[in-house]
This record gives sequence, structure tokens and C-alpha cells, in this order.
Amino acid sequence: MTPSPNGSAAGKSPEAPVPSPTRPVPGLRDFYEDPTVPVASGEARSLRQARMLADALGPAVPGSPAATVLDVGCGDGSAAAIAARVLNGHRIVGVDWSQDALRRAAPRLSQVVRGELTGGGLPFASGSADAVLFSEVVEHLVDPDSALDELHRVLRPGGHLMLSTPNLAAWYNRGLLLAGVQPVFSEVSLRRIHGRPGSQVVGHLRLYTARALREFVAASGFEVVTVAGAPFHGVPRPLRPLDRLACRLPSLASILLVHARKV
Repeated sequence: MTPSPNGSAAGKSPEAPVPSPTRPVPGLRDFYEDPTVPVASGEARSLRQARMLADALGPAVPGSPAATVLDVGCGDGSAAAIAARVLNGHRIVGVDWSQDALRRAAPRLSQVVRGELTGGGLPFASGSADAVLFSEVVEHLVDPDSALDELHRVLRPGGHLMLSTPNLAAWYNRGLLLAGVQPVFSEVSLRRIHGRPGSQVVGHLRLYTARALREFVAASGFEVVTVAGAPFHGVPRPLRPLDRLACRLPSLASILLVHARKV
């Protein structure tokens, strides 16, 4: 039955009562507040990203203010905890809007803050951060443009953005598409996986190739310094050597790592 322009079903009177659903349909906020939804990424990616940021920031200098690093979308804090080992002496603040994620992150981090990229924005002054970690967040966003605008605002001039996201054009996704199979990382439903390998729904709304990600970040007021690749912990064990090899060519890698600077 085709819906009419005013939302009623064709062939029925607009005045006819519409039965209420037996339970409300969960929105994205409910989905991400579900404690069974994963909020952490692989350790290999986290370590590579942290090392890239450590190279960009340099070591903390005694007597000088430590760099302030915001881990926006920190999830359970595991990635920030890995970064803290590499960024010794710098200040890392975990930021997330999920209360459940922050509860899990608090034991791992010295400071966690509830904040959102939309609405009123992050609870930080403009130009107050030296660096932002934005790890596997952008693929979950309805409005990634506004999110990067907000990250641009809180960074000081020349501040560092370290963004990571799954690669739509990963080496195995190219083969899957040729075979007519839905690419890994992509999802058509928040309830279950359809048409591709795997069974875990994580709420990906957008996917990027290396070229698209580079252009998107540059269009948001950043200078892209480098694009690197990282492996994906979900790749079957026999294929992991090949996945690590693909990191040498970021356009084929499982995970894209972007280092950009605010201009």
C-alpha cells in the first residue's frame, strides 16, 4: 500500500484512527546508549593513531603547559588509555554524550566530560584544545559537516585533528562488491546485518574512501598532513597478514587514519 503525500495510507480516510505501535521505535540515541553496542575499536588502530599524534605534538616539556588532547567520542576510554601511554605528560580528556560510555571510561581516564557535537556544541572554549582524537565516530553521524565545524572551533590555530574511520574501498570490499555482496562496515538496518559477512550491528551511517575523506576534511577548514592505513581487528586470522600488508597503501587499508591541522 502506497503512502499518500500527507502520510496516510492510500485508500483509507485521513480521519481513520491509526493504531499505536506496541512499543516505541528506538532512535539513534537509544541505539548508542545500549550497553551491548560496541564503543571500542581495535588496539592496533589506537596505537598507530596515538603514535602519529605523539610525533605531531612532540614530548611534553617540563615547565611548559601540557598539551590538551580531547578524545571526542571516547567510548569506553580504551583508545584514550592506549594514547595516554604514548602521550606521556600530555593531558587527555575523554568526551562522549553517552552516560553509559562515560561510566566505563571513567576508571581508565583522569578526566571525562559529557558533551555533544550538535545542539549547544562541546563544553570547551574556542581554540582551547591542542589536538582532537576523533576515532571511528564520523561514520556514525547524521551531520558530519557540523561535527567537523565544531572540532575546528575548539582547536587552536595549527591544532591537530587525528581522525580515523573504516575504509569503504578496503581491499576485501572491492572483491565483495564485484561479487554483489554488501561491503564490510556498511549497514542497511539498525536491527540486524543483511547481505554481508558478520553479525554485529554498530550503527554506521556513512562510509568514506581515502579520496573522499581527504576532500571532506580539507573542505572543513583543515590542511591534510597525511593519510595512513591501519588493520581491522575483525579480519579473519588467516587474512590478517594480508590486511597488515594493505596498510602500506592507505587506499586499500581496512581503516583510514587522517592527520590534519586547523588552518
